Amino acid sequence: MTTDEATPQAAKPFGTGAMKTIEIERKFLVRNDDWRASVTSSHEIRQGYLTRGRENSVRVRTVDGLSARLTVKFGKRGLSREEYEYDIPYAEAVELLSHAIGGIVEKTRYTVPHRGVVWEVDVFGGRHDGLTIGEIELNSEESNPSIPKWLSREVTGDKRYSNRSLATSTLAIALNAGSPATTTARQKPSGSYQD
Repeated sequence: MTTDEATPQAAKPFGTGAMKTIEIERKFLVRNDDWRASVTSSHEIRQGYLTRGRENSVRVRTVDGLSARLTVKFGKRGLSREEYEYDIPYAEAVELLSHAIGGIVEKTRYTVPHRGVVWEVDVFGGRHDGLTIGEIELNSEESNPSIPKWLSREVTGDKRYSNRSLATSTLAIALNAGSPATTTARQKPSGSYQD
C-alpha cells in the first residue's frame, strides 16, 4: 500500500468553499484512549439533517461556533457516495439547525495521524455521550490502511453508527466496543492491525 492509497480525500479543511467529492470511508469503534497522544488538531461540531431519505441526505454542520457547511450526499454504492459541500453563513446554519429532523449531533473531531495517513476520531456528546468512532476517508475502495490498535470492531455500513441515524433515531445505541446489547460482528476489518 502506498501512502496515496489511504490519503483522506474528504478530510478537507473547514471553510474551503464548494466542493464535489466521492466519499469513501471506513468506520470503527474506538477501543481505548491511546490515540489521544497523537492528536494534532480538534474541532467542535454540531450537525443536523434536513431530510430523511433512505440513501440521500442534506446535512447542516457548524464548526467551532465560527463556520458552517451545507452537505448533500447521494446514494451509497459499496463504500462510496457522492458528496457536495458548500460553505454557508454561520447565522443561517444555526437557523437551519432549528429545522433539523430528530436531534442535533454534538461531537469533537480529533485529527490523528497514524503510519502516514490521517484518522479522524469523533468523541460524541449529548445523548450519545461516551460514543467514540474512528474513521478514515480513502481514495479508493481497494485501499487497505494500517488499522491502529486503539480501534476495535469495524462498523462501516452499520447504519446505527451513521451520523444521520444518530441524529434522527429515537433510540440511543449502546456505546463502543464492549456492549453486548447492540454489537454483532457485521464486517470483519480487512486492514491489518498495527500499533
